[in-house]
Parts: sequence; structure tokens; C-alpha cells
Amino acid sequence: MDLVKLMIERAVYPLMERRRGNRIRPYLRELTASEALPPDELAALQRRRLEALLDVCAREVPAYRFLGAEGVSPLIRFADIPPLTRAALRADPDAFLAASARPETLTPGMSGGTTDDAPVRFYLDRRAVEHYEAARWRGLSWWGITPGSRSVMVWGAPVEWELSKQAAYRRREKWLKNRVMIPAHDLSRAALPGHIALLDRYRPEYLYGYASALYALANLMRQTGLRPKHAPRIVLSTSEMLFDFQRTLIAEVFGCPVVNEYGAKDAGILAYECPEGQMHITCENALLEVLDPQTLRPLPPGETGVLAVTDLHNFSMPRLRYLLGDMASLSAKRCRCGRTLPLLDALEGRLVDILVTRDDRLVHGNVLVHLSNTHGAVERFQIVQHTPELATLRIVPAEGSHADDMEGFIRQVRALLPGTQVAVELVSDIAPSASGKRRYAIREFDLPGAP
Repeated sequence: MDLVKLMIERAVYPLMERRRGNRIRPYLRELTASEALPPDELAALQRRRLEALLDVCAREVPAYRFLGAEGVSPLIRFADIPPLTRAALRADPDAFLAASARPETLTPGMSGGTTDDAPVRFYLDRRAVEHYEAARWRGLSWWGITPGSRSVMVWGAPVEWELSKQAAYRRREKWLKNRVMIPAHDLSRAALPGHIALLDRYRPEYLYGYASALYALANLMRQTGLRPKHAPRIVLSTSEMLFDFQRTLIAEVFGCPVVNEYGAKDAGILAYECPEGQMHITCENALLEVLDPQTLRPLPPGETGVLAVTDLHNFSMPRLRYLLGDMASLSAKRCRCGRTLPLLDALEGRLVDILVTRDDRLVHGNVLVHLSNTHGAVERFQIVQHTPELATLRIVPAEGSHADDMEGFIRQVRALLPGTQVAVELVSDIAPSASGKRRYAIREFDLPGAP
């Protein structure tokens, strides 16, 4: 019996509700009830919440005061609101703060900075944060995971790992979240026995981490033959594109399903995978639109574009039609699981991962990921496109391979970018970004024709 889990669920959460007014569990009950509503009732609920948000924007938010002009309903004008880029938010964040907001009472946040040239700082109010958490626990509940379930995170940059060593941090993680961390920046053969020992000692109900970090850990286990004795219920992948080859290996090594979570620090939990393999949108918390990446006009279900998110609960710093930089498509289908929540048809990676040929054709970096998986000599790679005419391809060779073994992969990459000079560098490692994530493709210039 996990006594810490019992304490969190039967003592800590109820105490936080009584003493601090925490509403994660009440919001979770609301979300659990709404996931079976008829689609028209879900749409009406989302519309009411959008109307309430737009009313606040028109009255209190400098960037959106124009919505209250001319006596026209803000809801009618919603589609004409220019999508908000991270660069625009970073340039003038105060323009998005509501007049009644008190920053000292809000939760400051910062995006990872991996889809743009710098992180974005923002504020979240308590209502938004608690709705984010409730959405995560609803998705996890579909897999038998509850708020006190024991977990191991494969996570973080070196600075986060140093923070995790502090006694106060460790106490909070143990007694409020029942979890420990494996550093995503230290997934090596030398460190693997220690990671295995932690998993055997802690026996988590689930693992949680970046897709690339979970894959790197599973790949080390496959190469060395070392495995934890205890199989978790699930492995939860978040914050990055989860590829099929990654899912297959992680599931094989850990002996359990691999579940996809889609969200962002500055947008919350946007979609969760159910046991039928479908990604259900958290439509009670957010409005998702798919826009053409060059014209920023809405696209119909089934067509891939850049995702725009409107958080329906953050009244303190609203961001309407906020561009996360992720590529996706919506689905008009319904899931066999019985939940009526709308579906994401596909997640296609980041807008910044799209490469451009000299004749302005778009090539998503995910294509290169799939190519690399067919070449056993390529352990890891990263392509950086500096201009349409120039790119650098860095390759970490697999153990025992030689330079000649990379030629097939290099030829295929160059064929995808005709006219682009692709310089090749064989390297011993490719460092993750400051957030701990690993980037496969990086474009350093704007898309042609984009606003």
C-alpha cells in the first residue's frame, strides 16, 4: 500500500480545499461530467465561456479594447482578431494584462523558448492553473492514474536538476506530488544503473517525460539489456512530438502503454489520448483553431495548419487566438470510447521545424526523423536551416558505425532540399535546448509569404 498516495488524496487535497480554497478536484468532477455531454451542449458551454472572456477583454485588456467599440458583440468580431504571436506578446506583455489583475497575486510563467528565438514571460491566475491541473488528472484518470499516484519524471535542464536536490523541493515533490526525477540531460550508459535502481526502488505507477528523453532512456535499456523489474501502468509522453518508432520502443522496453499528452506551459493541457488511441481536446478549457501557416486563415477539419489557442479561463492575462507554433489538424469524427469531446486528427510538430526549399516548397522536419529511423548508423541528428540556400546537418553516429554508413541518410536529406547546400558535421553529441528538449529541425528564418 502506498501510504503517501493515501495521504495526498485523503488528507493533503481536502486540507488545501478547506484552508486555501483549492478547486482542482471540483473542476475535475466538472470535467468528468462534461466529457459525456451531447456535442451541441459542449459547444454551447464553450461559447458561453468564450463570451465571458471576450467581455472582460473588451472592458479591461488594453490590447483588446477595440472589441467593445461600435456596439458590436465581441463574439461576432472574434474571427477578425489578429492571431497573437509569441513575439508580439514578448514585445508588450503589459498590453495583455487586465486592469483588475494584480501581478503579485498571479503565477508567473515562462515558455520553454524552443519554438521561437526567446522564452515568453506571462501570468496565469489561479483559476486557469487549477483548470489546467484538473484537465491533466482527467486525462490520466482514463488510464487508472489518480492525483496521488507515484511517478518518476524524466525531465529538466541542469538548472532544474540542481533545484531538485534542495531539501524543500524534495519534500514538496514527495508529499504533494509523490514523484521523483531522472535528469533528462544525463541519460548515459554510465548513469543508467543508477536510473534503473531508482525505478526498482520507487516502483512508480507511471513515468512522465519528454518524448525524446523517454526514447533515449528506453534505447539505452535496449542496448545494454538492463531493465527495471517493475512495469508501470503507463508511460506518459509530453511536450514534444511522439513518433511511432519512439512509442513502439518505449512500450516494448517498459512493458506498458505509451500515452500522449498535448499541452504547453502558456496554454495548459489541450488534448489527451484515450485508450482507443484518439486525442480528445479539452474544449471546456480552450478553443482550438487550425490556421493556414502563411495566410493565417481558418482551415476545415482534416487540413493541417498552425494551431491557435484561446484559453477560456485566464481572465487576468487573456491571449486570444494565441499561436503556439505547433502544427495540427482537427477531426470531425467521434471516438469509440464514448467520450463526446472533439478530437485532434493529428499533431505534426512545430511550425519552426518546417524547412523551405529554394522554390518555396515546405518540408516538415518530421520527414527527416522518419528517414533517420531507417538508417541504423544514425544515433541522433539535427538539421539547422540558416537560409533557403544553406543548412547544417549534425549527425551522432551509432556505436560501431563509420562515416560511409551515413551516406544514404545524407543523400536523402539533400534530395529533400534541392538547391540547398547541406554541410555535414559528425559530432559526439547534440546538446538539448535550455529546457531539456531535443530539437530535430530548426529553421532560422521566416516562412515565405507569412504575415
